[in-house]
Amino acid sequence: MSTNHQFGELLYAYELGALDAPERAALEAHLAGGCADCTAELAEARWMVSQLAYTAPEAVPSDMLRGRLMQIVRAEAASADRGVAKTATVAKPAVPFWMWAAVAALVIATFYSSWNARQVQKQIGDLNDRAVAQLHSREKIEAELASVQRVASILSDPASVKIGLATSQPELGPLQANWNPKLGLVVSGTKIPQPAGNRVLQLWLIPKAAGGKPLPSLVLRPDANGNLVMLVPNPPEVMAEIKALAVSEEPEGGSPQPTTTPKWVGGVS
Repeated sequence: MSTNHQFGELLYAYELGALDAPERAALEAHLAGGCADCTAELAEARWMVSQLAYTAPEAVPSDMLRGRLMQIVRAEAASADRGVAKTATVAKPAVPFWMWAAVAALVIATFYSSWNARQVQKQIGDLNDRAVAQLHSREKIEAELASVQRVASILSDPASVKIGLATSQPELGPLQANWNPKLGLVVSGTKIPQPAGNRVLQLWLIPKAAGGKPLPSLVLRPDANGNLVMLVPNPPEVMAEIKALAVSEEPEGGSPQPTTTPKWVGGVS
């Protein structure tokens, strides 16, 4: 075996970082001397090591495979240590380069499988987020559908009491309220101008009790076409306690008490 071939066997271990300090120093000194054969073999070894990542399996190696492989490596190393005499020349690698390649492939497979697992977890998380978003969207649609059905039931139920809300401003259209003792209260109207800025329309329930303050209810803005439909699912259970309904223009979010003169008012008979 020539000296160059001895160095050639070290090249794969060198690329894998498996040489000890004396072996690495000797090899690097040899390469610095301009050996063309070893330089070419080093390039081939570097290419082979770089390709190990593409041969890594997707499955995580079993514990049994790891254990058996490391036992073989340790046995090879121990055998080589006992059989090789200590000389001044560069020693043959304790472990063949193919064995280091197998170890490297095992390590790469482990890291690749770990990375792949994180990618799968990320995909599962993304799918879960989309599923939650779709669930919330479905719940919102179902709630809107239930609201529309409830409004339709209140408007069509003969038990609902109709309350007209008149206005003294000619540019405003009238509002109508339908109050059902079991289903709730609906205030609706068409061609209703948009309140200025971020202001809203707020419904008030005026009690019959002497000195009773207006009870604040829902706030709403008409849609782009001037249509307004306000559903109050839980008004006072006893209509006889309310003498009138009123709608005023209030700051965004509503007010605890009216801050402007109501634009629509209707008595509850």
